[in-house]
Amino acid sequence: MAATNIQEFVDSNRTKNIDELIALVKQKSISSSGEGMQETVEKVSALLEDIQAKTQVIQTAGHPIVFGEIKGQQEFTVLLYGHYDVMAPDPVDAWVSPPFEPNVRDGRLYGRGVGDNKGQLMAQLLGIKAYLEIHKQLPFHVKFVFEGEEEQGSANLGSFVEQHKDDLLKSDLAISIDGSCHESGAPVLRLGVRGMLYVELEAVSASQDNHSGNTGNIIKNPAWKLVELLSQMQGNDGKVAIKDFYKGVQAPNEQEKAILHQIPYDSETLAAKIGLPNLTLSQEEYFTKLMYEPTLNISGINSGYVDAGAKTVIPSKALLKLDMRLVGKQNPDEIYQNIEKMIEPIEGVSVIKMVSTPPSSTNIDSIFVKPVLAALEQGFGTDPILEPVMPGTLPNYVWTDILNVPVLIVPYANFDQANHAPNENLKLVNFESGIKSTYHIISEISKIIEGGVKQNEYVKGSSI
Repeated sequence: MAATNIQEFVDSNRTKNIDELIALVKQKSISSSGEGMQETVEKVSALLEDIQAKTQVIQTAGHPIVFGEIKGQQEFTVLLYGHYDVMAPDPVDAWVSPPFEPNVRDGRLYGRGVGDNKGQLMAQLLGIKAYLEIHKQLPFHVKFVFEGEEEQGSANLGSFVEQHKDDLLKSDLAISIDGSCHESGAPVLRLGVRGMLYVELEAVSASQDNHSGNTGNIIKNPAWKLVELLSQMQGNDGKVAIKDFYKGVQAPNEQEKAILHQIPYDSETLAAKIGLPNLTLSQEEYFTKLMYEPTLNISGINSGYVDAGAKTVIPSKALLKLDMRLVGKQNPDEIYQNIEKMIEPIEGVSVIKMVSTPPSSTNIDSIFVKPVLAALEQGFGTDPILEPVMPGTLPNYVWTDILNVPVLIVPYANFDQANHAPNENLKLVNFESGIKSTYHIISEISKIIEGGVKQNEYVKGSSI
């Protein structure tokens, strides 16, 4: 018997829904190695077909994209984005239960990819399935884009969107269902993301390691080359010294500052969670640094001998990895070009660009903000939080800058999901709240587009 409301759908299908999620999580889909990717593409395609979506698998230069579409009543289209790939589970011996043998403990489902992003992907599909069961037809068109390279920087998503922006992907609004809820447990609506530039620098001095006495002062230690380069990249004041690095950085306006003050902030709790003895930043300072200021971070540096005991050696090479979180209208490609110019005079140093993702943002005044906030309140049963910018990075620029539509980030996973780490998990209450939220998002958006939405009634693109 068909459900007559969303809570009835969730209650009557609880075991079935969890079993379907377990089956998806059990299937490996490690994008870094390619293990299980084709099998997962087939599973996700079957799930889309199960909810009446016209489905196709589109090949890219990397892993395929699974696309689906369900026609609705009105000529308005929402595109839902997620990803089916997961991070490698290492270190496997740190897991309480095997990463690809999903296990329910204390109200949570444990398994690699359950939070990031298979549980959230499944919640999208089940929310749509519920709407169709209850109302028989969607109020507008819905498209699905599930990629297989998000964990590797979404290398081919931009070209895919560029190729299909005027036909297959043509939409009016994109919603990215990824990330984590607020640490308080409250749902979050995020309007932007920081971008990222990730580079690898290598310094080479000789074809082999050498004795530090026999060749000291003869061979330049490559580690020193990178240390000296780092000193040129950041000054003693902590400011990044790469040419034009701050070009495009925009401070929060008064409206955005007001929103920052509405985000819950407990410095003692935050300090404890990130392992600091204390956190002295004010609420506005803390969120401004996370959302509106760029970073230059040393992700890793490796050279020479670092094991127990002494070994006097001049290493033959040194490796440095840097990640830069970007904000506003910073251009990662321009910054990379300026890094290339910095290393040109340094003999034996080379650089590789590994990830280049521009920042992205959607207007706070978009007419879609209020209906989605209302949907989250109904789905989670508590007031949602509005965040102007997500401190992390998602490939949202493909929607705002290429497809030219606003994008909203709506995460369903719990804050402590441990994504990318051992014992990744998803609270089952979050899974079900995600199903209900997807249903209510469709319902609430339908209310504001009745009679049609004019082009100038909502903001497209990345301008604020």
